[in-house]
Amino acid sequence: MKSEPEEYGWHDLVRDGEGTWDGVRNAQASNNLKAMRTGDLALFYHSRTGLEAVGIMEISAEAFPDPNDESGRWVAVKVKPVEALKKPVSLKAMKLRPALADMAMLRQSRLSVAALSAEEWAEILAMAGNG
Repeated sequence: MKSEPEEYGWHDLVRDGEGTWDGVRNAQASNNLKAMRTGDLALFYHSRTGLEAVGIMEISAEAFPDPNDESGRWVAVKVKPVEALKKPVSLKAMKLRPALADMAMLRQSRLSVAALSAEEWAEILAMAGNG
């Protein structure tokens, strides 16, 4: 799950203890939010500035209507921080790993919420020293 650190970064989530992941306005990304279940884990990725995965979050509330969407079309989820990655994993490093070549985030760079396979998850955590 991507967020610009200037808007809402990992440290903001840690400070808050729980956050609302809202503002997603892409159908595929929204479908990915709808597929999340309480207890699922997600990577927090700093987009635009940093370009790196920095932490692990847990979905604490499943999809509900985005409170900032008057149309009622879009959803949000609640997330809680689990732990920071021991070493942030840069986009550049991900692109160099053959095991991540088919990762949705790399194939569709504008997708703000993308699924990871179990193998991709394990590879990124190993790269971070959390695996």
